Amino acid sequence: MKLLSLIVPVALLGNLSGAPPVNSFATLRATAASYDCTFFRLAGMPVAQAAADPAGLDAVLKKMDAVAATFHTAQATFEWDTYEKVIDEVDDVQTGSIYYRRSGQDVEMMADVKMAGSSASTQKPEPKFVLYSKGRVRIYQPKADQITDYDLGKNSSEIGSYVVLGFGGSGQDLQKAFDVSYLGPQTVNGVATGELQLVPKSEKVRNTYNKILLWIDLEKGVSVQQQFWTPQGDYRLTKYSGIRINDKINEDVFKFKTTSKTQTILPRG
Repeated sequence: MKLLSLIVPVALLGNLSGAPPVNSFATLRATAASYDCTFFRLAGMPVAQAAADPAGLDAVLKKMDAVAATFHTAQATFEWDTYEKVIDEVDDVQTGSIYYRRSGQDVEMMADVKMAGSSASTQKPEPKFVLYSKGRVRIYQPKADQITDYDLGKNSSEIGSYVVLGFGGSGQDLQKAFDVSYLGPQTVNGVATGELQLVPKSEKVRNTYNKILLWIDLEKGVSVQQQFWTPQGDYRLTKYSGIRINDKINEDVFKFKTTSKTQTILPRG
């Protein structure tokens, strides 16, 4: 189910430049691989060997539930490291900022990629913006001065559940879509976390993501690190820092700064 690689925030900003016009959910799924947006493979500890700690899992999920109940906004800086098994190395590093806000049952996300390169040392300015809002994914590439606008239609609610994965989503909702295991306490960049392993219940989803790892901040109840694995053995590791919860976010953050010459493409099947 390749389209799911366009659902998760880190994947939304894969290598989308030059994307051909597409329209439907199914077409996006079929073409997502060409955007280098696929993720990661089930590797490391097999599911059957995941640590059995019901009390630890319950504590993390309850913390997520509590945070989700009062969640309004989140913002953070990120680093996305993409590993390709075929060449056995990280070949894409992107950095920038990401923002979330909730209004009622709706969640909006804006991801702002500022730098990209084959490694941290070779990064250069590569501005790109992806907005998930009101059942649409809109991608703005300032260098091309172009917006690509995808209408997600009936799949919007499914995509929304992935948008909040680890950021404002509840532990209860997590268990509806995944078999969740607690892998134990971990310290990530000085932050005390609980590591969760998610195995999608949907077979179609497992064809894209065998396993997702979330490192949940035990104080803030959101993820400080995420790792997605595909059957091909690729992965993307997302590292968040400077996380701020429920701080006011300027309305302009969720708007593209276009020009009078900006073109909008409405993909068609």
